[in-house]
Amino acid sequence: MKSVVILTILVTVGCILAAGCVAQPKKDLNGTVTPTNTFSPFVNATTVPASNGTFNASNVTNVTKLKGPLRVSISNFNTNLSVIIDNQTAGFVTPAKPLDLMIDEGDHLVKVCVGAICEQEYVTIVFAKKSFIDFGDRLKKNVEFPEPTARIIDSYREGDSIAVVVEFINPSAKTLFMTAEVSVGYSFISGRTDQRVGESVRGKAYADVPAGRRISETLNLDFAEGSAYIFDPPNLGKITAG
Repeated sequence: MKSVVILTILVTVGCILAAGCVAQPKKDLNGTVTPTNTFSPFVNATTVPASNGTFNASNVTNVTKLKGPLRVSISNFNTNLSVIIDNQTAGFVTPAKPLDLMIDEGDHLVKVCVGAICEQEYVTIVFAKKSFIDFGDRLKKNVEFPEPTARIIDSYREGDSIAVVVEFINPSAKTLFMTAEVSVGYSFISGRTDQRVGESVRGKAYADVPAGRRISETLNLDFAEGSAYIFDPPNLGKITAG
């Protein structure tokens, strides 16, 4: 009896193994299937031939601007001046030596200044085409004096004295206290000897002169006691500005 039971069990197990009698779990056909994203994103990079690197298409290429020649001169205006291009100092120009430059193509503002007084001109620079600017005539006409100075513009007899009109000229960019020594030679008939004698008189004129301005001051110089005065043209001596 035991042999029959054991045999029955063995037959059953062999059947299961041989025939695949084990039930397979039933799949749920109504479930949601999540697809797998297999798309590879595009990389904006191109391999450069004969190199191990890549060239990024977003890189900006720097292009060198073309330049053209420019000469700035002041002809025979007797001073040394800075040349300013687009509000930046580009160099210095003298009566004997013009300033030669190479600057970017396009429109530029070129300027030279004597103190507070400036002359300027717009110029269009073109590659391989030389441009010229000369400020000499304009400077002589509008500036006249490149440095602070003084001059005598009039003189006249006033009783027993002479009035000398001194003009102070300040082309600089700041207010200056200016002085000028003045001398006058003259002759007269002395009341004591009734003889004509020679003499001279000196004095100093002064003024505060604002930037870029001219101011006139009258200096009165008294003669010695006598009569029949005859005077020479007044002379300027030492001039100071500070």
